[in-house]
Amino acid sequence: MSVVIETPESLETIRFFAAMVRKHSAIVLEDSKAYLIKARLEPIGKLHGCSTLDELARYVRARASDAALLTEIIDAMTTNETSFFRDLHPFTQFKDTILPAIIERRAQQKTLRLWCAASSSGQEPYTLAMIIRENFPKLADWKIDFMASDISPSMLARCKEGFYSQLEVNRGLPAPMMVKYFKREGGGWRIRDDLRTMVDFRLINLIQPWPLMPMFDIVFIRNVLIYFDMAEKRTVLQKIRKTMTPDGYLFLGTAETTFNVDESFHRVSAGNATCYALTKPV
Repeated sequence: MSVVIETPESLETIRFFAAMVRKHSAIVLEDSKAYLIKARLEPIGKLHGCSTLDELARYVRARASDAALLTEIIDAMTTNETSFFRDLHPFTQFKDTILPAIIERRAQQKTLRLWCAASSSGQEPYTLAMIIRENFPKLADWKIDFMASDISPSMLARCKEGFYSQLEVNRGLPAPMMVKYFKREGGGWRIRDDLRTMVDFRLINLIQPWPLMPMFDIVFIRNVLIYFDMAEKRTVLQKIRKTMTPDGYLFLGTAETTFNVDESFHRVSAGNATCYALTKPV
């Protein structure tokens, strides 16, 4: 279904914000996403006294050096759809196949390094933390470096808080795990402190320079590359493989692949899930 842009000025405004978002986050927004841009940015406009999106565009242009305003806009335009055990099969593969393989290989060093590269509001990294605690007691005396990152400051604040509504815990979180790893608080649930402190949450924009990081055994970057164009997908995958151990694993979203994007990876399938391992030296 085509989207009708009411005036040439509105079309210019839509493309202005789409270009801004693409430049600073690599998210591609075509003209057909005009409804999404309006829905997410009009509330920001109202906060700044702008009654229309066109007024907000003029306001932003007049404050081109306002980093806080830019962050506010990019934050609003990032998609933060997530849930506990989302798509389930990758977590089953992680538990049954990938993590046991890494544990066997790292038995002497007793170190494990993981990175969730788009943590959104935290359900994915906390799902992995629960899987580790629930199924791998032998890791109790290991050094686990678990980093999770996101482009959104507001989402990182939610991650660190570790508090979820009843609706959020109802989406994918098994009841026994909810009771075991969360405590009731008001109208929602807060994850146990020992799991919350297990994860180091950091602000990282995938298309900007990355901080110095260790080499990771397992990287999750699910449902992110789907929003990027081919050039940015290749750039991000190239940077990711340089942060992976040679025998490490990469998890992408179900609609994402390295095929015809970065041939340094090959598929590793188990059951209904697929992840990726390196095939060439980085």
